[in-house]
Formats: sequence, structure tokens, C-alpha cells
Amino acid sequence: MRGSSSSAQRLPALSSTLALCRSQPPEACLRCLPLCDRDRIMAAFKGIWTKSFWRAVSGEFLATMIFVLLSLGSTINWGAAEDKPPAANLVLISLCFGLSIATMVQCFGHISGGHINPAVTAAMVCARQLSLAKALFYMVAQCLGAVAGAGILYLSTPSTVRGGLGVTLVNSNISVGQAFLVELLITFELVFTVFATCDPKRSDLGGSPGWQSALLYRLGTCLRFLPDSKGRWCDIMIPYTGASMNPARSFGPAVITWTWTDHWVYWVGPILGGIIAAGLYEYLFCPDPELKQRFAGVFSKDASGKYREAESLVVKTGSVHNLDVEKAEKKEAFRDSSGDRLSSV
Repeated sequence: MRGSSSSAQRLPALSSTLALCRSQPPEACLRCLPLCDRDRIMAAFKGIWTKSFWRAVSGEFLATMIFVLLSLGSTINWGAAEDKPPAANLVLISLCFGLSIATMVQCFGHISGGHINPAVTAAMVCARQLSLAKALFYMVAQCLGAVAGAGILYLSTPSTVRGGLGVTLVNSNISVGQAFLVELLITFELVFTVFATCDPKRSDLGGSPGWQSALLYRLGTCLRFLPDSKGRWCDIMIPYTGASMNPARSFGPAVITWTWTDHWVYWVGPILGGIIAAGLYEYLFCPDPELKQRFAGVFSKDASGKYREAESLVVKTGSVHNLDVEKAEKKEAFRDSSGDRLSSV
């Protein structure tokens, strides 16, 4: 097979390299280590030298920039300079966040997957839908895009009505631990909705996954609005932490206004909530059929009462196992191409 022959060709080269390292002093051997790990490092970062990769990264930057610009713009209170400034319209702000997200997913979903949220990107890594190297570039692009969007809004808004520029802050009446729990739970709801509505294994959903996930989640957000005793609509989550659910969305205005009070809450809480949601959905509630079948084989027995999977793992003396590397590479390429699951935040 092509895989066995290529592996056989690499073994002498690897043996000669190790022999050369052993024959050298310790200082020279340390200098050889980067050369020995070069192939492994290049394999980990494969794909970042392609145009499609940088097109996806730039798409995440632009999508996050536009999202932050539009969504934070809805928090600007243009009546703040009046004697009796009106209260913020929380329903308008929520709908602006949801519709801007849905629009960005429709524009950039086929380019980068439309994550626009480091918590969603981390969840995709946990669910084996995105490589770690690509996720790191995505997160950097998302944060830079958020800073750019908040900066454009800051420069284009008069200082008299600029206010806090949508900076997320923890309510002084709750503890930091409570704020962390709130961000974890609402981001868990968000990411679980993303995975459920964008699951390629489901056949009961029709239409665009991006619009479905964004609108379904924002519908749930609108249902959190309840009238108070005076008939005013109020959100039960925004007063706690500002309901960020997106580390990049909080990072952008924090950099522009240089406000870092309890900022770690808006990173650790959403990312942890997203990872938990991805793990529960992908490995407990709706596992991959192939992965489920593989684990089921571990506990299956044949007619003699032996475990089939355990028996197949025993390597007999003199036996040679040839792997169809070409078939595996084709399958891996298919997984990479479809791995950028369409998201919505």
C-alpha cells in the first residue's frame, strides 16, 4: 500500500536522525530537537498556508467587526443629553443583536462557518469539528474584529451620547461567582441551540441553519422579557451581567474604554459553558453514529464469549497490518471540509 511504503521510507531517515542526535553533545542534540519535531509541527498546522484558510480567518474578523458595530450601536441612547433621558429599549437591543448575528451568518457562514464568538469556536474544538490551530487564529481574528468594531463606533459617536459603549459589567448587587454562573448557563443555552439546529445528522429541520439557530435563540431571549409592575418590559438576565455570552463582544468595548472590572467572568464563563454544551450534545445526547458504533464494539462479545474489539487489538507474531492510508486521508479531507459547522454566534 502507499501508506506502508511511505512509512517505510521515513523510518530510515528518522533512525539516522536519532543516531546523529545521540552521537552529538547534549547542546547539539537540543539544537536538533526542533528539526526532529518539524514534521509533527507542520502536520499540526497543516492547512494554514492555503488561501481558503486565510479567507475564513479574514471572514471571522470582518463578521465580528460588523456584528459588534451594529449590536453595540443599538445600546447608544441618543436621548441621554435630554433633561429626562428615556430608558434603554432592551427589546430593541436584543432584536438588533439577534438579527445582526443572523445576517452575518448568512453572509459568512459558507466562508468561515460563521462562529463570531470564541465560546462557539472553543465548543467546536471540543466537538472535533475544528482543529486547534485554526481555532487559535479564529479567536485572534474575532477579538481584533471586535476591537475594530467598537473603535469605529467610538470614533463615530458624539461623546455626549456615547455612554459606556455597551461595556458589560457585573451588577453590584450580585457576587462575581453568581455572575460567572449566569454567563455559564446562558452561554450553555446558546451553544446547545447552535449544535441542535446545525446538526447535519438531523433530517427534521429545513431551511437555513444560521437563521434557525439565531432566531430560535433570540426568540428564547425575547421570552425572557417580562413586564414589571409599571408595565415596562425588562429582561431577567441583562441586569445580572449584561448577558454577554460572547467573550469577543465584551473584549472589544473593554479595550476601547479600558474597563476591565471582572472581565475574566466574560471569558471563563462563556467558554466553559460552551464546552459543556458541546460535550453533552456531541457525546451524550446525539453522539456520532460511527463513534457510537466504535464504542459499542468494545463491549460486544462473539460466540466464544470474548470481546471482539479486545481480540482485534492483539497483534500476533509475524502478522503485518497494512493501513489504507489513502482512504483515511480522503475521509479526513472530507471531515475537514465539512468540519466548519455553520454556527450563529
